Amino acid sequence: MTLAAAHADTGDTAWLLAATALVLLMTPGLALFYGGMVRAKSVLNMLMMSFVSIALVTVVWLAAGYSLAFTGDLGGGLLGGLGNAGMAGVNPASLHGTVPTLLFATFQLTFAIITAALISGAVADRTRFGAWLVLVPVWTLLVYVPVTHWVWGPGGWIGAKLGALDFAGGLPVEITSGASGLALCLVLGPRLGFKKDAMRPHSLPMVMLGAGLLWFGWFGFNAGSALGANGLAAAAFLNTMAAGCTGLLGWLLVEQKRDGHPTTLGAASGAVAGLVAITPSCGTVSLLGALVVGLAAGVVCSYAVGWKFRLNFDDSLDVVGVHLVGGVIGTLLIGLFADRAMTGGPEGLLSGGGLGLLGRQLVAVLAVAGYAFAVTYGLGKVLDRTMGLRASEDEERTGLDLTVHAETAYDHGVLGHGAPVAPVRKAESPA
Repeated sequence: MTLAAAHADTGDTAWLLAATALVLLMTPGLALFYGGMVRAKSVLNMLMMSFVSIALVTVVWLAAGYSLAFTGDLGGGLLGGLGNAGMAGVNPASLHGTVPTLLFATFQLTFAIITAALISGAVADRTRFGAWLVLVPVWTLLVYVPVTHWVWGPGGWIGAKLGALDFAGGLPVEITSGASGLALCLVLGPRLGFKKDAMRPHSLPMVMLGAGLLWFGWFGFNAGSALGANGLAAAAFLNTMAAGCTGLLGWLLVEQKRDGHPTTLGAASGAVAGLVAITPSCGTVSLLGALVVGLAAGVVCSYAVGWKFRLNFDDSLDVVGVHLVGGVIGTLLIGLFADRAMTGGPEGLLSGGGLGLLGRQLVAVLAVAGYAFAVTYGLGKVLDRTMGLRASEDEERTGLDLTVHAETAYDHGVLGHGAPVAPVRKAESPA
């Protein structure tokens, strides 16, 4: 059987190939976004945490993750089977709808990659790189894969049975990463100097470049989730653009009113907040709904990032405040703004659909957030007690770039390539 004989759509396939590349680009974009937000002594470590996630998640996804997420159902809508483990039984002629199954699996892989990488922002500056290498693949299999099956897998209890809506990943991507980031923040504890020392971004141009690449890639993330070159993809594309803009403007309005200064970091963060919130809803709400979703996320998330100081959890780069809160906003607002013209069926409360869909969205949010938090907290505790999850005080003070990677971001001309690095001295006890 050839692809042509199976009626594969070449336009759909071409678009999804492009969308897959766009989503993969989001992880290097995230690396720059996060890398610019940390202090100069840890920028390379942040880049490495994102880039190594590409390799780690790819291996576990192809070995078992794709099969467990998208191959059948073992019962109860909780997990798929291992029929396609190692991509067994999948070949160039295999189809998922109108696109090759190999392409669909790769597209979904890029979602899994960036979800794991997102968590690194919550634990920046203080996580052992060796522990991160263990955490990422185990977390992917224990948290991301099951939730993906719940939402998008055949027979999944959230998507197929409960009937909650999530077009492009508010539940598997945004809420799992945000809830997991919160769990690891609590396991690790705050950075040295939290709430005392200024921990400003070391490179705002890098932050803006990273945000721009994320925004660019997000069109593949959201419009690509239509799995075809069609009107739904076009609507999701436009909704993504609109929500990113109102998210940016909403954040800046709050900053101007609250602080008297609209900031570069605020613009980048607001755009990301709007994009996060529209992710689950881009294929279910009208353009007006998208504008409101983005604005709500920009305003609420701009306040939410300050909760860490009141509640004393050190979410280093605001993963909780942007991705968890933004993901919850976008997922719940589907229950208000879902449009039959987009969904082909369910309508939100403001479209005359009643409270049913909103209730289903709330159940999905609570279940996914609670599961991701609980499993990640347990995993973090196990890793902390067995191999140590947190870097030593000396490593944290000196910076993870030098102590872990034996490199620095901005003085290679001084050290020289391959030059030996002096060992870090342990803090001496006072006489």
